[in-house]
Amino acid sequence: MKVGRRLAMKVLNASNFVLGKVGATGLTPSAISEPVDCALMGRLANVVTAATEAFEAYDYTTALEVTERFFWEFCDDYLELVKERAYDEEGGLATDSARATLVTALHTVLRLLAPFLPYVTEEVWSWWQDGSVHTAAWPQATELGSAAATDPAALDAIAAALAGIRGAKSQAKVSMKTEISRAEFTGNQAELRAIGDAEADLRRAGKVTGDFVLTEQEDATEVTVTAELVQAD
Repeated sequence: MKVGRRLAMKVLNASNFVLGKVGATGLTPSAISEPVDCALMGRLANVVTAATEAFEAYDYTTALEVTERFFWEFCDDYLELVKERAYDEEGGLATDSARATLVTALHTVLRLLAPFLPYVTEEVWSWWQDGSVHTAAWPQATELGSAAATDPAALDAIAAALAGIRGAKSQAKVSMKTEISRAEFTGNQAELRAIGDAEADLRRAGKVTGDFVLTEQEDATEVTVTAELVQAD
């Protein structure tokens, strides 16, 4: 009951953020263009396929597991990463991409979770959609547009980079709003390429105001982060 309540509350809160702060008018998958946004669509496409195959095999546990894992990663990593870009009042293609990704992901996840959370998903669906989520079409990967063909592996490196920044602040026992004067990311070429593509988002989410350094290490097994905090006067 505690686990189910936590998931239900997260669906409500995340949906309220996406629909209340970002809005949902005129946003379609065709607007998704930024590398990190495309990578999320690639991962969501894999989730839709896995959940569908699990349901067809009457494996409801796996269907819930893959969907719930994606949803928590979406909330804890992706949403936190792009919310500043999505908030940007000046708009632009990058902002439209973030907003379209948030809305598209929410629209898909609500349908994936509907068999398990019938009341919460129906409530959120009624905030912005006509009819019932339970009579809506089951999601398909093809709905996610051309971005769904993107390799989602980049998300792991970007999430590790964001976690490293957060970890440095937690270890120093300072606020997450504390600025970072220098952040160095060590990893292999593919990981650093992904982190470089997400530099603007990582700077905003991590409050990195100084140097953003990428150090290649071909035999690296994971992304490591070294951060220097701005010292308070």
